[in-house]
Amino acid sequence: MTQRPKPSERPSSGRIAPQPAQSDNSDKLMAQIADSFIMSDNWLQYVPLDPEFVPTELAAETACTLFSKLVPNADEIGFSFKQDVEFFHPGANWSGVTCPLCAADIEAWWAARMDEFAAGQLPDLLVETSCCQASVSLNDLTYVWPAGFGRFVLEAMNPNLRCLSGEQESQLEEALNCKLRAIWVHL
Repeated sequence: MTQRPKPSERPSSGRIAPQPAQSDNSDKLMAQIADSFIMSDNWLQYVPLDPEFVPTELAAETACTLFSKLVPNADEIGFSFKQDVEFFHPGANWSGVTCPLCAADIEAWWAARMDEFAAGQLPDLLVETSCCQASVSLNDLTYVWPAGFGRFVLEAMNPNLRCLSGEQESQLEEALNCKLRAIWVHL
């Protein structure tokens, strides 16, 4: 029978963590070593408020160039076009979803609608809420951390800033010729 390696001996990303010499500070050193192997990333994504809106290639390139000037310390900056409407979510920042009319928690109901969306059964995103029977778009629900639907995304990986100013966001909207929703993604 093969024994499994202890957690401190298991490779992370193909590497084996070095074993520190035992000392009074060994716990602190082990914590520092563990922290060096744990990485997370953040993305600042912008999607058009209209889920069907797709800018021209030139507009997307112009916005991307502008975005790179607004977040010069980002690890990566880019954009992509999607053939179909996709859901852009905040990843580990997810904190739930509520009805925009009555503020009821509708996360369980929403999950079932998202299954329908994934199966191609909600082409226009229109749904009737379970709480107050309001007719709304999945795109217009109140996501605790912003989320949205779209066929285009402009994004920066690890932008190294807290947010863009309203004026900076307006510049991006002008470049793309549409209103935008900012989505902070944490993975």
